[in-house]
Amino acid sequence: MLLLDTHVWVWQLEGDTRRIGRRCRQLIAREEARQGVAVSPLSLFEIAALHSSGRLHLALPVEQWIREALVVSGVEVALFSPAAAVDAGQLSREALPDPIDRMLVATARQLDAAVVTGDSRILRFAGQTNSVRIVDATK
Repeated sequence: MLLLDTHVWVWQLEGDTRRIGRRCRQLIAREEARQGVAVSPLSLFEIAALHSSGRLHLALPVEQWIREALVVSGVEVALFSPAAAVDAGQLSREALPDPIDRMLVATARQLDAAVVTGDSRILRFAGQTNSVRIVDATK
């Protein structure tokens, strides 16, 4: 199973082949065929917050955009479980300062999923700790 970071999901929906590497696109396509791709509910929050702040411009109202994006992309919304919440709270704030990143990593660990991201802090954390499977979205 793959858990897409918010930016990867948006890039994928936009067909941004410059940001998502060929190998990563192929992996996502294979997992989509198996219905093995998910996004965190926190990605929905991030998209709404980015849109509200003007940092992400959507052609549709955010609720409609998210609803349609979930259908078009065929991804599932992963459960953010109590166990993931506790795990996220125990992850190092120094290594992952963004609490949403900690919750994303914890969710992936609970689901035994690989995080697909281009976020350098998450990539570095995964490389240093070997505590979460990772796919570098740029490759």
